Amino acid sequence: MLSSPVVTPKPVGKPEGSPKGPLQFSQGLLRLLGTTVQTHFCYPLPPGGQIIISNHRSFLDAPVLMSALNQPIHFACHHYMGQVPLMRDFVSQLGGFPLDGSGRGQKQFFDQATQRLKHQTAIGIFPEGPASMVRLNPPRQLCTFHRGFAHLALRSPVSSLSIVPTAILSTDQGFESPIPLKLLSLFDPQEPLFNQPGGHPILVYRQTRVLVGRPLVITDRQRQQYRGKGAKALVEDITEACRQEVSRLLKSA
Repeated sequence: MLSSPVVTPKPVGKPEGSPKGPLQFSQGLLRLLGTTVQTHFCYPLPPGGQIIISNHRSFLDAPVLMSALNQPIHFACHHYMGQVPLMRDFVSQLGGFPLDGSGRGQKQFFDQATQRLKHQTAIGIFPEGPASMVRLNPPRQLCTFHRGFAHLALRSPVSSLSIVPTAILSTDQGFESPIPLKLLSLFDPQEPLFNQPGGHPILVYRQTRVLVGRPLVITDRQRQQYRGKGAKALVEDITEACRQEVSRLLKSA
């Protein structure tokens, strides 16, 4: 178990003095669904720009993290989520932005994310991608992490930038599979996960805990290394260190 965590139950309602936006939408959605969130700050949130990363099992993960951290977070989401009706509107309400389609690189994503980080806006990324949602795993199991968040952190010219590993652990949940994967393939035919029978699980949390782990501060020395021959090893090290931290948080809860 965690040693002496700071436990903060997050009320799901309108934050005083805040404008309408992704945070208020997230809190309202969780209240509507009856989802409760507790936050365990194992480490305090760092000042400056933040790239929030987390495990990913539900469409509620972005609202849960915003409510838990009590701040707007602009999440990158899979390309198909920006193409599917209703899902596209949901992403827009959350202030999210879809990744570029398969085979197009990710220049647009990096440009948008960097601009947001320059304005001290938190960026959220789920390094597991869609695999952890389509193939629903046990709550403490992680898929392989993609390395895009590490590249973003190292190439963004933002001082005081940190990667913040977090973990979402559902303690009560229910799910359905109403969206056929073959239907989603119409919107993103390049995604191999959609080329199979069955449905896309829709996991709804009733009770969940968010654990905030040790931030990884990006240094000038690392940025210099990223511009040299050690770039690949550095990206792999950061990716693995963050995955291990998320895994530790899940196992310690």
